[in-house]
Amino acid sequence: MTTDPFLTGWAHTAFGKTAPETTVEHLMAEVSTAALADAGLEQPDAVFVGVFNAGLSRQSFEGALVGAGQPDLALVPASRHENACATGSAALYAALDFVQSGRGRTALVVGAEKMTGVGSDVVNDALLGASYRPTEEQAGSFAAIFGRLADTYADRYGDPREALSLVAAKNHRHGVANPWAQMRRDLGVEFCSVPSEKNPVTAGRLLRTDCSLVSDGAAALVVTTEDVARAARRRVRVAGRAHANDVFEVARRADPLALDGAARSFRAALREAGTTLDGLDLLETHDCFTLAELLQYEAFGIAEPGKGGTVLAEGLTERDGRLPVNVSGGLKAKGHPVGATGVSQAVMAALQLTGEAGEMQLPAADRAAVFNMGGAAVASYTTVLEAA
Repeated sequence: MTTDPFLTGWAHTAFGKTAPETTVEHLMAEVSTAALADAGLEQPDAVFVGVFNAGLSRQSFEGALVGAGQPDLALVPASRHENACATGSAALYAALDFVQSGRGRTALVVGAEKMTGVGSDVVNDALLGASYRPTEEQAGSFAAIFGRLADTYADRYGDPREALSLVAAKNHRHGVANPWAQMRRDLGVEFCSVPSEKNPVTAGRLLRTDCSLVSDGAAALVVTTEDVARAARRRVRVAGRAHANDVFEVARRADPLALDGAARSFRAALREAGTTLDGLDLLETHDCFTLAELLQYEAFGIAEPGKGGTVLAEGLTERDGRLPVNVSGGLKAKGHPVGATGVSQAVMAALQLTGEAGEMQLPAADRAAVFNMGGAAVASYTTVLEAA
């Protein structure tokens, strides 16, 4: 009989634009060393790396880069995992499987990305690779794909502009307290509501404030068995998790607004953890675009279809609401270095559950859910973490 795995150490760089000479290797070395030290571990049994790349860097074979940047890890078995914007979660789940299966007792998970070292055209094309190119590439950008979904939402339920602005303003307000966030500025609802020179239209109904930031950064976690975790200075239990997929081509889905894969992942993870939506104290979710967070509310049962804006207006997902969402600022304020995101979200939740979140800390946090998705909710990962 297997037992739940634990998180016993973590580390996080600041997200944003790094110096031109900073590489993915440098970013991974920084968090690898720090996470192992945080866990009181000299060397893990294996290393699992999440880097999207897709043309963002000429250096691939990123699994080996951890040992290049930190020579003490050069002989530790390492592998690289990729699943679009859920790349970090793919690496984490491989590590969880490794530990839970008994193949090893300790694992290091590293998620990283360097996005600012290339031109915006290269970044745009790399991100478009997470769409179904035969039919979706002609949209011109990944933002435009979500812009089309916003139009579909408007046709069915009415213009979501107010709701999208509330998501953006909330997450930027939360991000002020996050020392690792790329943008620590409260922009306010009015600024996020109206197109302007500083907040232009990005795609369709989406403004710049509706889109996550191009970022550099890294995060790392140490995963261990229960017996190793008992000796750790503190630990977080992985109580439930689920990975679900949906049809790659959005137009082929029965209902593109339903985020069916995300809903299945979320329900299955809560079921495995033996809890419900009401049992969560916080949610870190994948707000690559404000519309994504809105649709996730409706997929997860936080709001009825078409009613996500009501939940926002009532303040339910504010840090002092019934279910605080993205207290870290989310991808919207914290930044979105693709390969690092899923790992970063778990670190943010772990900090809350151990009372180490500093100015971000919630008064009571015993159970958190983390949702990370690749593409337009094509690959969906939900992880339930509990204080232990």
